[in-house]
Amino acid sequence: MTSAHAKAAGELLAFYLDAGVDAVVGETPVDRLAAGAAEERSPAASPAAAPSPRAAEGDGAPRPAAAANPMRAPQRAPRPSTGASSDDGGPPLFPARPAADLAPPEEAVMAAREAARQAQTLDELAAILARFEGCALKATATRLVFADGNPAGRVMFVGEAPGADEDREGLPFVGRSGKLLDRMMEAIGLDRRSAYIANIIPWRPPGNRTPTPLESQICLPFILRQIELAGPDILVCLGAPATQALIGVKDGIMRTRGRWFSYAAGAREIRAIATLHPAYLLRQPLAKRLAWRDFLAIRAALAEADASAGGARG
Repeated sequence: MTSAHAKAAGELLAFYLDAGVDAVVGETPVDRLAAGAAEERSPAASPAAAPSPRAAEGDGAPRPAAAANPMRAPQRAPRPSTGASSDDGGPPLFPARPAADLAPPEEAVMAAREAARQAQTLDELAAILARFEGCALKATATRLVFADGNPAGRVMFVGEAPGADEDREGLPFVGRSGKLLDRMMEAIGLDRRSAYIANIIPWRPPGNRTPTPLESQICLPFILRQIELAGPDILVCLGAPATQALIGVKDGIMRTRGRWFSYAAGAREIRAIATLHPAYLLRQPLAKRLAWRDFLAIRAALAEADASAGGARG
């Protein structure tokens, strides 16, 4: 294989990985349960393949071995890696964790709550999350996406889950929606040195699918503790999932955006506001005017807090 072909093959595998493809699919339906049961039987117990009509003619020509069963479940395709290849017979590049190893849902949620409570600093919380094995998303993600920006920033932005770019770099909001968020923050005098950015879910769901309610419940204690430890003055919920999870409202984002809420961060009450997710704004550019109003409200709230602090000092 030439270097050009190898590069093209690598790019194709990378595309499949980003798209969430993790198995080879044939042209005919496959009963995977039946195929799995057949594979468990010993080869000695399998009936011998019936001779073909041509073999029965006795032409004396040697016959090839019987072809593989076309109804057998397809093998999973290898996933590309930026590290060493597993073609030498080593362990799989992305070994999937058996479902049997995962704790029952109730136990996983309780374990997440207990683990989050143990963290006394953001660094400790990140280390605990890196060791946490209660969420199946960890097995399919490339790396943990914990946070970016300044933990001491006055404003904290929280989205739903990382995408492909975030999964590769290990930082939230670094793709197209992240670049838009940077411009939105810049318009009101903020940047990643003065704001803190995170997600409800710290691992990318395969194929950028929507996280399941169970996955969100397991990860929720960690982001709640993260907000409490960061202690921002203003919490900005980006999109409906973050708003509903953190503030507890059931209305859609169009009803909740631009409204101020009170958020309990441990012993503190901080101001929280909902706005449209940058990914939505990329799909619906006309909605940027609504998000701009929300960001103007954030800027006004910061200015009001500065004025109050100045008056108190005077």
